[in-house]
Amino acid sequence: MQELLFLAHRIPYPPNKGDKIRSYHVLKYLAGKYRVHLGTFVDDEQDWKYMPVLKELCGETHFVGLNSRRARLRSAKGLLRGEALTLPYYYDASMQEWVTRLLENNPVHRVFVFSSGMAQYVVSHAPSNVIDQRWSNVRRVIDFVDVDSDKWRQYAKSKSWPMSAVYQREARRLEIYERRIAAEFDASVLVSQDEARLFKTLAPESAGRIDYLNNGVDSEYFSPHRHYANPYLPGEKVLVFTGAMDYWANVDAVTWFAQEVFPQIVQSNPMARFYIVGGHPASALKQLENIAGVHVTGGVPDVRPYLAHAITAVAPLRIARGVQNKVLEAMAMAKPVLATSAAVEGIESGIDGASAFNAGINEGTGIVVADDVAECVEQALCLLQGKPNATGRAYVLKYYTWAENLTRLDRLLEGDIVPAVNSSAHTVAQERTVAAP
Repeated sequence: MQELLFLAHRIPYPPNKGDKIRSYHVLKYLAGKYRVHLGTFVDDEQDWKYMPVLKELCGETHFVGLNSRRARLRSAKGLLRGEALTLPYYYDASMQEWVTRLLENNPVHRVFVFSSGMAQYVVSHAPSNVIDQRWSNVRRVIDFVDVDSDKWRQYAKSKSWPMSAVYQREARRLEIYERRIAAEFDASVLVSQDEARLFKTLAPESAGRIDYLNNGVDSEYFSPHRHYANPYLPGEKVLVFTGAMDYWANVDAVTWFAQEVFPQIVQSNPMARFYIVGGHPASALKQLENIAGVHVTGGVPDVRPYLAHAITAVAPLRIARGVQNKVLEAMAMAKPVLATSAAVEGIESGIDGASAFNAGINEGTGIVVADDVAECVEQALCLLQGKPNATGRAYVLKYYTWAENLTRLDRLLEGDIVPAVNSSAHTVAQERTVAAP
Protein backbone atom coordinates (compact mmCIF):
# COMPACT_ATOMS: atom_id res chain seq x y z
CA MET A 1 0.00 0.00 0.00
CA GLN A 2 1.34 3.45 -0.92
CA GLU A 3 2.03 5.90 1.88
CA LEU A 4 0.54 9.36 2.32
CA LEU A 5 1.21 12.21 4.74
CA PHE A 6 -1.93 13.98 5.98
CA LEU A 7 -1.52 17.32 7.78
CA ALA A 8 -4.49 19.05 9.45
CA HIS A 9 -4.68 22.21 11.52
CA ARG A 10 -7.24 20.61 13.87
CA ILE A 11 -7.63 16.99 14.96
CA PRO A 12 -10.05 15.44 12.44
CA TYR A 13 -12.16 13.69 15.06
CA PRO A 14 -14.83 13.75 16.31
CA PRO A 15 -16.63 15.14 13.25
CA ASN A 16 -18.66 17.63 15.28
CA LYS A 17 -17.94 20.94 13.54
CA GLY A 18 -17.62 22.10 9.96
CA ASP A 19 -13.92 21.69 9.19
CA LYS A 20 -13.63 18.49 11.28
CA ILE A 21 -16.54 16.91 9.45
CA ARG A 22 -14.78 17.48 6.15
CA SER A 23 -11.28 16.52 7.30
CA TYR A 24 -12.52 13.32 8.99
CA HIS A 25 -14.37 12.08 5.92
CA VAL A 26 -11.41 12.89 3.68
CA LEU A 27 -9.03 11.12 6.08
CA LYS A 28 -11.29 8.07 6.34
CA TYR A 29 -11.55 7.85 2.55
CA LEU A 30 -7.80 8.15 2.03
CA ALA A 31 -7.08 5.60 4.77
CA GLY A 32 -8.94 3.06 2.67
CA LYS A 33 -6.50 3.60 -0.21
CA TYR A 34 -3.19 4.56 1.43
CA ARG A 35 -1.22 4.01 4.61
CA VAL A 36 -1.88 7.45 6.04
CA HIS A 37 0.48 9.19 8.46
CA LEU A 38 -1.28 11.97 10.39
CA GLY A 39 0.18 15.16 11.84
CA THR A 40 -2.32 17.46 13.53
CA PHE A 41 -2.99 19.98 16.28
CA VAL A 42 -5.40 19.48 19.19
CA ASP A 43 -7.04 22.74 20.28
CA ASP A 44 -9.73 21.30 22.55
CA GLU A 45 -8.71 19.39 25.68
CA GLN A 46 -11.74 17.14 25.28
CA ASP A 47 -10.37 15.85 21.96
CA TRP A 48 -7.27 14.17 23.37
CA LYS A 49 -9.38 11.16 24.31
CA TYR A 50 -10.03 10.48 20.61
CA MET A 51 -6.38 9.84 19.76
CA PRO A 52 -6.87 6.02 19.82
CA VAL A 53 -9.56 6.29 17.13
CA LEU A 54 -7.16 8.01 14.77
CA LYS A 55 -4.19 5.85 15.70
CA GLU A 56 -6.25 2.83 14.71
CA LEU A 57 -7.06 4.43 11.36
CA CYS A 58 -3.57 5.71 10.55
CA GLY A 59 0.08 4.65 10.40
CA GLU A 60 2.41 7.01 12.26
CA THR A 61 0.79 9.92 14.08
CA HIS A 62 1.93 13.14 15.70
CA PHE A 63 -0.43 15.20 17.89
CA VAL A 64 0.51 18.66 19.19
CA GLY A 65 -1.51 20.60 21.73
CA LEU A 66 -2.46 24.08 20.53
CA ASN A 67 -2.90 26.71 23.22
CA SER A 68 -4.83 29.56 21.60
CA ARG A 69 -3.34 32.24 23.87
CA ARG A 70 0.24 31.21 23.11
CA ALA A 71 -0.60 30.82 19.44
CA ARG A 72 -1.92 34.39 19.34
CA LEU A 73 1.31 35.61 20.90
CA ARG A 74 3.27 33.82 18.17
CA SER A 75 1.02 35.46 15.60
CA ALA A 76 1.80 38.89 17.04
CA LYS A 77 5.47 38.27 16.31
CA GLY A 78 4.48 37.73 12.70
CA LEU A 79 3.61 41.42 12.48
CA LEU A 80 7.30 42.21 13.01
CA ARG A 81 8.41 39.63 10.46
CA GLY A 82 6.02 40.80 7.76
CA GLU A 83 4.29 37.44 7.33
CA ALA A 84 0.72 36.19 7.39
CA LEU A 85 -0.29 35.76 11.03
CA THR A 86 -1.84 32.39 10.24
CA LEU A 87 1.61 30.84 9.75
CA PRO A 88 3.21 31.38 13.19
CA TYR A 89 -0.16 30.54 14.77
CA TYR A 90 0.14 27.01 13.37
CA TYR A 91 3.91 26.61 13.57
CA ASP A 92 5.48 24.10 15.94
CA ALA A 93 9.11 22.93 15.85
CA SER A 94 8.24 19.38 16.88
CA MET A 95 5.72 19.15 14.04
CA GLN A 96 8.36 20.23 11.53
CA GLU A 97 10.87 17.75 12.95
CA TRP A 98 8.31 14.93 12.75
CA VAL A 99 7.38 15.76 9.16
CA THR A 100 11.02 15.98 8.09
CA ARG A 101 11.92 12.69 9.77
CA LEU A 102 8.84 10.93 8.38
CA LEU A 103 9.60 11.99 4.81
CA GLU A 104 13.26 10.98 5.15
CA ASN A 105 12.53 7.53 6.59
CA ASN A 106 9.38 6.44 4.73
CA PRO A 107 8.50 6.05 1.03
CA VAL A 108 5.90 8.83 1.14
CA HIS A 109 5.01 10.00 -2.37
CA ARG A 110 1.68 11.67 -1.60
CA VAL A 111 1.02 14.61 0.71
CA PHE A 112 -2.44 15.93 1.53
CA VAL A 113 -2.61 19.22 3.41
CA PHE A 114 -5.82 20.39 5.06
CA SER A 115 -5.89 24.22 5.37
CA SER A 116 -3.31 26.79 4.33
CA GLY A 117 -1.65 27.05 7.75
CA MET A 118 -0.28 23.50 7.47
CA ALA A 119 1.37 23.93 4.07
CA GLN A 120 4.41 25.58 5.67
CA TYR A 121 5.66 22.13 6.76
CA VAL A 122 5.98 20.85 3.19
CA VAL A 123 6.95 23.87 1.08
CA SER A 124 10.16 24.41 -0.82
CA HIS A 125 12.93 26.33 0.92
CA ALA A 126 15.34 26.29 -2.01
CA PRO A 127 16.88 29.57 -3.27
CA SER A 128 14.89 31.34 -5.96
CA ASN A 129 17.15 30.05 -8.74
CA VAL A 130 17.15 26.41 -7.59
CA ILE A 131 14.45 23.78 -7.98
CA ASP A 132 13.90 21.86 -4.74
CA GLN A 133 14.46 18.23 -5.72
CA ARG A 134 12.89 16.93 -2.50
CA TRP A 135 9.46 17.31 -4.06
CA SER A 136 10.23 16.00 -7.55
CA ASN A 137 8.69 12.57 -6.77
CA VAL A 138 6.05 13.70 -4.28
CA ARG A 139 2.56 14.83 -5.26
CA ARG A 140 1.28 17.53 -2.97
CA VAL A 141 -2.42 18.39 -2.82
CA ILE A 142 -3.90 21.05 -0.55
CA ASP A 143 -7.49 21.45 0.53
CA PHE A 144 -7.86 25.17 1.22
CA VAL A 145 -11.55 24.50 1.96
CA ASP A 146 -12.36 28.22 1.82
CA VAL A 147 -10.46 31.19 0.45
CA ASP A 148 -9.36 32.30 3.91
CA SER A 149 -7.80 35.53 2.68
CA ASP A 150 -11.20 36.65 1.43
CA LYS A 151 -12.76 35.70 4.77
CA TRP A 152 -10.31 38.03 6.49
CA ARG A 153 -11.42 40.78 4.09
CA GLN A 154 -15.00 40.21 5.21
CA TYR A 155 -13.95 40.34 8.86
CA ALA A 156 -12.14 43.63 8.25
CA LYS A 157 -15.31 45.24 6.91
CA SER A 158 -17.18 44.46 10.12
CA LYS A 159 -14.47 45.68 12.51
CA SER A 160 -13.39 49.13 13.56
CA TRP A 161 -9.81 50.40 13.58
CA PRO A 162 -7.26 49.14 14.58
CA MET A 163 -8.51 45.57 14.12
CA SER A 164 -9.84 46.37 10.67
CA ALA A 165 -6.30 47.30 9.61
CA VAL A 166 -4.88 44.09 11.12
CA TYR A 167 -7.46 41.98 9.30
CA GLN A 168 -6.88 43.80 6.03
CA ARG A 169 -3.18 43.14 6.40
CA GLU A 170 -3.82 39.46 7.07
CA ALA A 171 -6.03 39.26 3.97
CA ARG A 172 -3.22 40.69 1.80
CA ARG A 173 -0.44 38.59 3.30
CA LEU A 174 -2.43 35.38 3.33
CA GLU A 175 -3.48 35.84 -0.29
CA ILE A 176 0.19 36.07 -1.26
CA TYR A 177 0.85 32.85 0.64
CA GLU A 178 -2.18 31.07 -0.81
CA ARG A 179 -1.00 31.94 -4.30
CA ARG A 180 2.47 30.68 -3.54
CA ILE A 181 1.13 27.33 -2.35
CA ALA A 182 -1.21 26.98 -5.32
CA ALA A 183 1.72 27.62 -7.66
CA GLU A 184 4.00 25.12 -5.95
CA PHE A 185 1.59 22.28 -5.22
CA ASP A 186 0.28 19.82 -7.79
CA ALA A 187 -3.36 20.58 -7.04
CA SER A 188 -5.54 22.80 -4.87
CA VAL A 189 -9.13 22.05 -3.95
CA LEU A 190 -11.85 24.16 -2.39
CA VAL A 191 -15.24 23.41 -0.91
CA SER A 192 -17.39 24.47 -3.86
CA GLN A 193 -17.29 25.48 -7.47
CA ASP A 194 -18.02 29.07 -6.47
CA GLU A 195 -15.08 29.08 -4.06
CA ALA A 196 -12.77 27.55 -6.66
CA ARG A 197 -13.92 30.13 -9.19
CA LEU A 198 -13.07 32.94 -6.77
CA PHE A 199 -9.62 31.52 -6.06
CA LYS A 200 -8.89 31.21 -9.77
CA THR A 201 -9.46 34.95 -10.13
CA LEU A 202 -7.03 35.60 -7.25
CA ALA A 203 -4.43 33.08 -8.50
CA PRO A 204 -4.83 33.02 -12.30
CA GLU A 205 -1.33 31.61 -12.79
CA SER A 206 -2.50 28.38 -11.09
CA ALA A 207 -6.04 28.18 -12.47
CA GLY A 208 -5.35 24.90 -14.29
CA ARG A 209 -4.56 23.16 -10.97
CA ILE A 210 -7.46 24.54 -8.93
CA ASP A 211 -10.46 22.25 -8.45
CA TYR A 212 -13.30 21.76 -5.99
CA LEU A 213 -14.53 19.00 -3.71
CA ASN A 214 -18.09 19.33 -2.47
CA ASN A 215 -18.90 18.50 1.12
CA GLY A 216 -21.16 15.61 1.93
CA VAL A 217 -23.69 14.65 4.55
CA ASP A 218 -24.07 11.38 6.42
CA SER A 219 -27.69 11.00 5.33
CA GLU A 220 -28.16 7.82 7.36
CA TYR A 221 -27.17 9.66 10.52
CA PHE A 222 -29.06 12.84 9.70
CA SER A 223 -32.28 11.07 8.88
CA PRO A 224 -35.83 12.31 9.54
CA HIS A 225 -37.04 8.72 9.66
CA ARG A 226 -35.74 7.99 13.17
CA HIS A 227 -37.42 8.66 16.52
CA TYR A 228 -35.95 11.56 18.48
CA ALA A 229 -37.12 12.65 21.93
CA ASN A 230 -38.50 16.19 21.82
CA PRO A 231 -36.14 18.60 23.66
CA TYR A 232 -38.62 21.48 23.46
CA LEU A 233 -41.55 22.46 25.65
CA PRO A 234 -45.09 21.69 24.46
CA GLY A 235 -46.47 24.28 22.08
CA GLU A 236 -43.14 25.91 21.24
CA LYS A 237 -42.66 26.78 17.58
CA VAL A 238 -38.91 26.62 17.21
CA LEU A 239 -36.43 28.21 14.87
CA VAL A 240 -33.06 26.56 15.53
CA PHE A 241 -29.47 27.48 14.77
CA THR A 242 -26.80 24.79 15.10
CA GLY A 243 -23.06 25.33 15.02
CA ALA A 244 -19.85 25.90 16.97
CA MET A 245 -20.63 28.88 19.14
CA ASP A 246 -17.04 29.98 19.70
CA TYR A 247 -16.75 30.77 15.99
CA TRP A 248 -17.05 34.50 15.41
CA ALA A 249 -19.14 34.30 12.21
CA ASN A 250 -21.71 32.15 14.06
CA VAL A 251 -21.73 34.51 17.05
CA ASP A 252 -22.28 37.46 14.74
CA ALA A 253 -25.11 35.64 12.95
CA VAL A 254 -27.14 34.62 15.99
CA THR A 255 -26.58 37.95 17.73
CA TRP A 256 -27.96 39.84 14.75
CA PHE A 257 -30.91 37.47 14.38
CA ALA A 258 -31.75 37.44 18.10
CA GLN A 259 -31.52 41.20 18.54
CA GLU A 260 -32.83 42.53 15.25
CA VAL A 261 -35.07 39.87 13.72
CA PHE A 262 -36.50 37.58 16.36
CA PRO A 263 -38.26 40.21 18.57
CA GLN A 264 -40.50 41.07 15.63
CA ILE A 265 -41.20 37.38 15.00
CA VAL A 266 -42.24 36.62 18.57
CA GLN A 267 -44.37 39.76 18.65
CA SER A 268 -46.48 38.34 15.82
CA ASN A 269 -46.22 34.71 16.97
CA PRO A 270 -45.93 34.55 20.79
CA MET A 271 -45.13 30.82 20.75
CA ALA A 272 -42.09 31.33 18.52
CA ARG A 273 -38.77 30.38 20.10
CA PHE A 274 -35.19 30.80 18.91
CA TYR A 275 -32.83 28.05 20.10
CA ILE A 276 -29.07 28.50 19.66
CA VAL A 277 -27.54 25.01 19.84
CA GLY A 278 -23.78 24.50 19.92
CA GLY A 279 -20.76 24.00 22.13
CA HIS A 280 -18.52 26.62 23.71
CA PRO A 281 -20.92 29.57 23.49
CA ALA A 282 -19.10 32.87 23.78
CA SER A 283 -19.89 34.73 27.01
CA ALA A 284 -21.76 37.45 25.12
CA LEU A 285 -24.21 34.86 23.81
CA LYS A 286 -25.60 34.05 27.26
CA GLN A 287 -26.85 37.64 27.42
CA LEU A 288 -29.13 36.91 24.48
CA GLU A 289 -31.33 34.88 26.82
CA ASN A 290 -32.53 38.21 28.20
CA ILE A 291 -34.49 38.49 24.95
CA ALA A 292 -37.91 36.87 25.27
CA GLY A 293 -38.04 33.48 23.56
CA VAL A 294 -34.28 33.09 23.02
CA HIS A 295 -32.52 30.02 24.47
CA VAL A 296 -28.78 29.21 24.41
CA THR A 297 -28.27 25.50 25.09
CA GLY A 298 -24.50 25.20 24.97
CA GLY A 299 -23.13 21.84 23.84
CA VAL A 300 -25.59 18.98 23.46
CA PRO A 301 -24.92 15.25 22.99
CA ASP A 302 -26.88 15.14 19.74
CA VAL A 303 -28.15 18.00 17.57
CA ARG A 304 -30.57 15.80 15.64
CA PRO A 305 -33.47 16.04 18.15
CA TYR A 306 -33.18 19.83 18.01
CA LEU A 307 -33.42 19.74 14.23
CA ALA A 308 -36.10 17.06 14.09
CA HIS A 309 -38.55 18.90 16.36
CA ALA A 310 -37.87 22.44 15.14
CA ILE A 311 -40.23 24.03 12.65
CA THR A 312 -37.33 25.42 10.65
CA ALA A 313 -33.56 25.82 10.81
CA VAL A 314 -32.01 29.24 10.40
CA ALA A 315 -28.60 30.20 9.02
CA PRO A 316 -28.47 34.01 9.18
CA LEU A 317 -24.74 34.27 8.45
CA ARG A 318 -23.50 37.65 7.34
CA ILE A 319 -19.88 36.50 7.02
CA ALA A 320 -19.45 33.16 5.28
CA ARG A 321 -17.30 31.24 2.84
CA GLY A 322 -17.96 27.97 1.11
CA VAL A 323 -20.62 25.42 1.99
CA GLN A 324 -22.30 25.46 5.39
CA ASN A 325 -22.66 21.99 6.91
CA LYS A 326 -25.41 23.25 9.19
CA VAL A 327 -27.52 23.99 6.11
CA LEU A 328 -26.87 20.60 4.51
CA GLU A 329 -27.64 18.76 7.76
CA ALA A 330 -30.96 20.56 8.16
CA MET A 331 -31.82 19.74 4.56
CA ALA A 332 -30.97 16.09 5.17
CA MET A 333 -33.37 16.16 8.13
CA ALA A 334 -36.10 17.38 5.72
CA LYS A 335 -36.29 20.77 7.40
CA PRO A 336 -36.86 24.05 5.58
CA VAL A 337 -34.00 26.50 6.09
CA LEU A 338 -34.19 30.26 6.42
CA ALA A 339 -30.78 31.53 5.32
CA THR A 340 -28.99 34.61 4.15
CA SER A 341 -27.51 34.61 0.66
CA ALA A 342 -24.01 34.46 2.20
CA ALA A 343 -24.89 31.18 3.93
CA VAL A 344 -25.95 29.41 0.75
CA GLU A 345 -23.74 30.85 -1.96
CA GLY A 346 -21.53 27.75 -1.98
CA ILE A 347 -24.40 25.32 -2.53
CA GLU A 348 -24.76 24.73 -6.23
CA SER A 349 -26.76 22.62 -8.61
CA GLY A 350 -24.04 19.97 -8.79
CA ILE A 351 -24.45 19.62 -12.56
CA ASP A 352 -23.63 22.82 -14.37
CA GLY A 353 -22.34 24.90 -11.46
CA ALA A 354 -25.10 27.48 -11.80
CA SER A 355 -26.17 28.99 -8.51
CA ALA A 356 -29.22 27.31 -7.06
CA PHE A 357 -30.35 30.51 -5.40
CA ASN A 358 -31.32 33.33 -7.72
CA ALA A 359 -34.75 33.86 -6.22
CA GLY A 360 -36.14 34.14 -2.72
CA ILE A 361 -37.42 30.57 -2.54
CA ASN A 362 -35.88 27.58 -4.27
CA GLU A 363 -38.37 24.74 -4.54
CA GLY A 364 -35.65 22.15 -5.14
CA THR A 365 -33.84 22.75 -1.87
CA GLY A 366 -36.43 23.86 0.65
CA ILE A 367 -34.29 26.93 1.38
CA VAL A 368 -35.72 30.40 1.79
CA VAL A 369 -33.19 33.18 1.22
CA ALA A 370 -33.63 36.51 3.00
CA ASP A 371 -31.06 39.14 3.87
CA ASP A 372 -32.67 42.18 5.48
CA VAL A 373 -34.63 42.29 8.73
CA ALA A 374 -38.08 42.82 7.26
CA GLU A 375 -37.61 40.02 4.73
CA CYS A 376 -36.34 37.60 7.40
CA VAL A 377 -39.31 38.36 9.65
CA GLU A 378 -41.81 37.86 6.84
CA GLN A 379 -40.29 34.57 5.69
CA ALA A 380 -39.87 33.24 9.22
CA LEU A 381 -43.53 33.85 10.02
CA CYS A 382 -44.52 32.00 6.85
CA LEU A 383 -42.25 29.06 7.68
CA LEU A 384 -43.62 28.81 11.20
CA GLN A 385 -46.99 27.99 9.64
CA GLY A 386 -45.52 25.43 7.23
CA LYS A 387 -44.80 21.72 7.05
CA PRO A 388 -41.56 19.69 6.76
CA ASN A 389 -39.99 20.01 3.32
CA ALA A 390 -38.65 16.72 1.91
CA THR A 391 -37.21 18.31 -1.22
CA GLY A 392 -34.13 19.42 0.69
CA ARG A 393 -33.30 15.86 1.65
CA ALA A 394 -33.72 14.69 -1.93
CA TYR A 395 -31.37 17.47 -3.05
CA VAL A 396 -28.74 16.41 -0.53
CA LEU A 397 -29.02 12.75 -1.51
CA LYS A 398 -28.49 13.69 -5.13
CA TYR A 399 -25.59 16.13 -4.84
CA TYR A 400 -24.01 15.91 -1.39
CA THR A 401 -22.98 12.35 -0.57
CA TRP A 402 -19.44 11.76 0.68
CA ALA A 403 -19.08 8.48 -1.21
CA GLU A 404 -19.52 10.12 -4.59
CA ASN A 405 -17.85 13.46 -3.98
CA LEU A 406 -14.63 12.08 -2.49
CA THR A 407 -13.80 10.09 -5.63
CA ARG A 408 -12.55 13.39 -7.09
CA LEU A 409 -9.51 12.99 -4.86
CA ASP A 410 -8.32 9.96 -6.80
CA ARG A 411 -7.33 11.79 -9.94
CA LEU A 412 -5.83 14.69 -7.97
CA LEU A 413 -3.53 12.43 -5.98
CA GLU A 414 -2.71 10.05 -8.82
CA GLY A 415 -1.75 12.53 -11.48
CA ASP A 416 -4.64 13.76 -13.61
CA ILE A 417 -3.51 17.34 -13.10
CA VAL A 418 -1.23 19.77 -14.95
CA PRO A 419 2.28 19.52 -13.38
CA ALA A 420 3.08 22.11 -10.75
CA VAL A 421 5.50 24.90 -11.57
CA ASN A 422 8.44 25.94 -9.44
CA SER A 423 7.05 28.59 -7.13
CA SER A 424 10.33 30.50 -7.26
CA ALA A 425 9.41 31.55 -10.78
CA HIS A 426 6.60 33.69 -9.40
CA THR A 427 6.85 36.87 -7.40
CA VAL A 428 4.10 35.51 -5.19
CA ALA A 429 6.62 32.99 -3.86
CA GLN A 430 8.47 35.67 -1.96
CA GLU A 431 6.23 35.44 1.10
CA ARG A 432 8.43 34.22 3.96
CA THR A 433 7.34 31.02 5.72
CA VAL A 434 8.09 29.91 9.23
CA ALA A 435 9.67 26.47 9.25
CA ALA A 436 12.69 24.67 10.61
CA PRO A 437 15.77 25.18 8.39
